Amino acid sequence: MSSSNSIHNPPVHSNLGTNPFSTPIRLSRAPTEDERSGSGRPYSYFPTSGVNGPHQPRRRKFKSARLVDGEYDEKPWAATKHPKLKWERITFYGSIGLGFVIGALLCYMAYAKVTNHTYCLIMDDQFRTIDKSIWNFEIQRGGFGSGTFEWTTDDPKNAYTDELGLHIVPTLTTETTKITKDQLIDNFVLNLTTDGTCTAKEIEDCSIRSNKTAGTIINPVRSARLSTKGKKSIVYGKVEVVAKMPKGNWLWPAIWMMPEKDTYGKWPASGEIDIAESRGNFGDQYPSGGRDALIGALHWGPVPEADAFYKTSGQNRVRRTDYSEAFHTFGLEWSEDYLFTYIDSRLLQVFFIKFNKYRSMWDRGGFGRAIVNHSALFDPWSQTGRHSTPFDHPFYLILNVAVGGTNGFFPDGTGNKPWGDKSPTAPKEFWDSQSSWYPTWGEGDKRGLTVKSVKMWRQGAC
Repeated sequence: MSSSNSIHNPPVHSNLGTNPFSTPIRLSRAPTEDERSGSGRPYSYFPTSGVNGPHQPRRRKFKSARLVDGEYDEKPWAATKHPKLKWERITFYGSIGLGFVIGALLCYMAYAKVTNHTYCLIMDDQFRTIDKSIWNFEIQRGGFGSGTFEWTTDDPKNAYTDELGLHIVPTLTTETTKITKDQLIDNFVLNLTTDGTCTAKEIEDCSIRSNKTAGTIINPVRSARLSTKGKKSIVYGKVEVVAKMPKGNWLWPAIWMMPEKDTYGKWPASGEIDIAESRGNFGDQYPSGGRDALIGALHWGPVPEADAFYKTSGQNRVRRTDYSEAFHTFGLEWSEDYLFTYIDSRLLQVFFIKFNKYRSMWDRGGFGRAIVNHSALFDPWSQTGRHSTPFDHPFYLILNVAVGGTNGFFPDGTGNKPWGDKSPTAPKEFWDSQSSWYPTWGEGDKRGLTVKSVKMWRQGAC
């Protein structure tokens, strides 16, 4: 062959092997002398088909054939500015500036509307011990009107302090007393009046006899309930409790307030303030909210059957955690005009009520149109002339862990509840299902309410 053919058709090198990507490359033209010596611009080459070489083709920069010589303006329209351009910029940036001014004004107006009362600190307990000058033990076995199953005590196993604060921990009666399992169910008399410990007035709240035939049993669980009644109370002010909720099915921890006196009648006519309530059940197993939910509410009504708490309540649920995992601040702010509960800061409110939205709480509840037990209801509040009645007289603080109950806080048919609210033997039904709930209770103080601190302020200067 001639030398030109050898240039256009270079031989195949044997060291390429059988690699499918080692197919010989055919050059598009013969290299020049400069390109051979490396001093000139590299020549371009293209594979005959596919990706057949270790090198990729180099692309030439596009050059217009129309504008080879001569001068031209790249942006002739930029030489002369449009007369409206100045005003467009002024309008654009002026609008942004005006937006900032309006936003700042709205924020200031909202801040100015926030009421910041003067408060006087009247209680700051860090729980180095259980201070008897602040706290009372409420001891009884009657369920406190909610049909709960615990017997509240002053036993150090149920209420004690350590470096973490106050612990209120429920325990099995058979584990912390001399009462046997057989006595719990039959032929044993518990009489707290004889013991001199009962703080309740009603006989049934202080004593019971177990009877296997009737299905009545001694309270199967013991716990504790502490209150500041007669020692620390406020009419308008603030409360903040730093606490961690317990773990365990059918545990009912609560941080709440009750009136010092039944000024407007028996519960709920004189009111109730629930700062923070929860359920120890795991949230996924209890759709209406377990320990991943926090509830705040007001209870009020002329008679128990007309309790209008559902009109003044709220719930806050958390994701991927629950209120037993860490300490939180559970707070209340209360004045003549409004009341709200919150978690950790005033910004995270659980519920808010503005009292002067209605002439009275009687009007808010619409009780004048209600009939209970075939009778019209009596208005116990409007005569005061205050919008906030019955939330206008002294309330004290309560900390407790209840167990179960028959008042509907644990709805029937939810979360495999083992008793019925209407059953006369509900405590025994609960006890008989111990194997289903006791393993869910946390170990040690994890099954209890842990309170790191309590602070209480009254509205006004000290």
